[in-house]
Amino acid sequence: MAGIYSVSQVNSYIKNMFAQDFALSRISVRGEISNCKYHTSGHIYFTLKDGTGTLAAVMFASQRRGLSFPLREGQQVVVTGAVDVYERDGKYQLYARKIELDGQGDLFARFLKLRDELEEMGMFSAEYKQPIPKYARTVGVVTASTGAAIRDIMNITARRNPYVQLVLYPALVQGAGAAASIVKGIQTLDAMGLDVLIVGRGGGSIEDLWAFNEEPVARAIFACRTPVISAVGHETDVTIADYVADLRAPTPSAAAELAVFDYRQFAGDVQAYRGAITRAMMRQVERRRYQTEQFRLRLQLHDPQRQIREKRQRLADLQSQMEGLMERRLLDARHRLALLAGRLHGLSPLERISRGFGFLTHGEEQRIESVADVEPGETITVRIRDGRIRAEVTEREQLDAPGGET
Repeated sequence: MAGIYSVSQVNSYIKNMFAQDFALSRISVRGEISNCKYHTSGHIYFTLKDGTGTLAAVMFASQRRGLSFPLREGQQVVVTGAVDVYERDGKYQLYARKIELDGQGDLFARFLKLRDELEEMGMFSAEYKQPIPKYARTVGVVTASTGAAIRDIMNITARRNPYVQLVLYPALVQGAGAAASIVKGIQTLDAMGLDVLIVGRGGGSIEDLWAFNEEPVARAIFACRTPVISAVGHETDVTIADYVADLRAPTPSAAAELAVFDYRQFAGDVQAYRGAITRAMMRQVERRRYQTEQFRLRLQLHDPQRQIREKRQRLADLQSQMEGLMERRLLDARHRLALLAGRLHGLSPLERISRGFGFLTHGEEQRIESVADVEPGETITVRIRDGRIRAEVTEREQLDAPGGET
């Protein structure tokens, strides 16, 4: 009986055969890029194909320095590397060390030709782009009914806004008749008067996405009266539909986020705005209350009754001051009058008379100040303390000291 080998032994033997083949250790292969995927680890997985065959290939992140341009579907390239067996899966693939452009594949050339023609017609111009409504209530979706795209759109819509109505047109998104199905879906949903349309599908090769590069699809999107968001493939996939649509989303999930506003965030924003407005109103009320109090105090300062009371008080104070001043002046005047009265009393003839002096007059009460004022035989009047004496001048004698007493 022939020897029996394990799977891993067979894979290991084949791997050794590939390793010993010098031609496979350094080989250059020409082909068209298909199924290109950039992994989060930095590795690039793709397929090289020609008219009759395909070859799986990978370029590890450590070899990316051998790539001077981004890989795209449909590119015609020359890949230099080694063909080896992935022992775990028993599959052989091309491990790329260097990738160079070598013209463009047929599909990619058709893509560029149609893109340039439609751009020259102005179908990509910004003036024809319609704005996407911010608060859409009805969203139409043209995609496969069983694909991951519609599930992602439904999940994100339910999470962001359960009140939005989704209307699905289950279209073919690849293969024969896909372009016509997509056009029919766009026209059908456009006639329903929805708020926005999402047209797209999940990722795939350039062949899988080709329906969205067909001219009828591009013209249907351009003629659509409803704003259209294209969501074809992954972020690195670009189709003619992306250029014509009013807005391009990198994925169907992103298209749902662009079309459906987040109700919870909206409600939270409304609540925040309500709180901000309430606080602003309270600040205004407090400010107006403070201003009102200031105005009230100012009015109190200018209140006629208050001013009258202040004027009365001022008049009372002035009256008190005037009375005090008058009393002080009257007291001073009384004091001065008393002094003057004392002085006058000391100079009064009656005062002198009361001390034994007499006051002599003659004729009509004329004061006799000198002996020359009278003549002998003239009657004179002598006033003393308790009465008057009339006497006759019998003799007049002039003394040597004039002004002396007679």
